[in-house]
Amino acid sequence: MSEHALPSTAAPGGTTALSRGLLLLMALSAGMTVANLYYNQPLLADIGRSFGVGPDSVGLISTCTQIGYALGMFLFVPLGDIKERKGLITVLLALVCLSLIGVATAQNLPWIYIASLAVGVTTVVPQILVPLAATLAAPGESGKAVGTVMSGLLLGILLTRTVSGLIGGTWGWRVMYAVAAAAMLALLVLLRVKLPTNRPSAELRYGQLLASMGSLVKRYATLRESALIGAANFAAFSVFWTALAFYIEGPPYGYSSRIAGLFGLVGAAGALGAPIVGRMADRFRTERIIGVLLALNVLSFLLFGAWGGWLWALIAGVLLMDLGVQGTQVANMARIYALEPAARSRINTVQMVTTFLGGAIGSSLGSFAWNHGGWRGVCLAGGGSVLFGFVVWALHRVRR
Repeated sequence: MSEHALPSTAAPGGTTALSRGLLLLMALSAGMTVANLYYNQPLLADIGRSFGVGPDSVGLISTCTQIGYALGMFLFVPLGDIKERKGLITVLLALVCLSLIGVATAQNLPWIYIASLAVGVTTVVPQILVPLAATLAAPGESGKAVGTVMSGLLLGILLTRTVSGLIGGTWGWRVMYAVAAAAMLALLVLLRVKLPTNRPSAELRYGQLLASMGSLVKRYATLRESALIGAANFAAFSVFWTALAFYIEGPPYGYSSRIAGLFGLVGAAGALGAPIVGRMADRFRTERIIGVLLALNVLSFLLFGAWGGWLWALIAGVLLMDLGVQGTQVANMARIYALEPAARSRINTVQMVTTFLGGAIGSSLGSFAWNHGGWRGVCLAGGGSVLFGFVVWALHRVRR
């Protein structure tokens, strides 16, 4: 099959068409579930004080969560190509609810590391919902559907920091995780009622399913490029957000964890561009769109490094970075889902496992860079990650 094959217009399993209400529910669900990965970031300093440890040790909480997410995507998301998706989503929501309770009740660092890893492993529902939206969408509207669900996911990532900073900063980080567990239980009931039954047509054993992902990577150069760009972008994204709480606690800002969380509102404004990028991907060449968005990422870290001590530059950089990172992800998803519609869950797994491994590296790199190089080190680490993604994009264009 050609790398530029068109998506299938049929929905497997005789599922109903994707209504606007259902699409918005899927976007909301994606945002609520992915939020579980990021509640810790504005609260890392508070968690560190609870256990009497510094940035390096407490930063591993974010790393464990990201590694768990990558592992969960590899183990569970491919099942969307062979299993009924509503039942799979129900089981995963039940498991993540238990994992969040584990974090809320953690009594020491090893406990919270293991519980955070479990949260990551089980918080993969968004990566089942995104290809499901593309499958249910009407012909010619898969990019729009992916962009809408991804917008919900991205707003969840960013607004999480605001919610977490306010709730955790007021009542403590344990309360934040207890609230998150209750939210997952409520979402389980809602999706069980509202989601249509969706039975994919692929007939593979689990071992064959996992092995087939290697052949997809080998077959499609576009998938390889997209995955590497996703990893580079998300590494830079995680470098910044992991270090931000530590940076603005000190001079020249002196802000609390609640204020750190409010920066998520700034990033959310940038992420609102994701549906627009999705619509553009249905009509224009995604390679050019991605190039422009990568340039915005580079510009954001130039702002952070040159004028990060000024609030206007920090706000402008967050807007550009989140629009660039999230828009690039939407454009990448739209083009790789068109490669082989029957393998969308596996293609999504390759893309997102690579992306979040980059995010895990970025979380550790952000803590390390802050501890050893301060804000300048953070900007160099994040900017270097973004430049790597831009080089991958440029080399792919040259080879073509």
